[in-house]
Amino acid sequence: MTAYALAHLRPQPPLHDDVFTYIERIQDTMDPFGGRFLVHGVNPEVMEGPLEGSYVLIEFPDMDRARAWYESDAYQAILPMRTDHIPGTAVLLQGVPPGYDPAATGRAMRAAQNG
Repeated sequence: MTAYALAHLRPQPPLHDDVFTYIERIQDTMDPFGGRFLVHGVNPEVMEGPLEGSYVLIEFPDMDRARAWYESDAYQAILPMRTDHIPGTAVLLQGVPPGYDPAATGRAMRAAQNG
């Protein structure tokens, strides 16, 4: 199943030069793991609740490759170029399988809660 790396970043201008180097080098760290950007540094159109910052969303073929990318020597070597200068949160997310049925999930959740 597809997996995603999602980052919520709160950059403060001016950006440190390390951040530009990180951006220039990140794709090379993702390529061996099949990673590709779906969203890169966009400010969201907020529909509900307060929110500041920008988002990055990277797709991977599966969770094993997403985790392997994040833990790779190549990515860990450049990661401080971002984390030392931009506060934020990053997570790995498992995607849903093809044919996912949210209604069935809702029914199962209700049944589990109600015993």
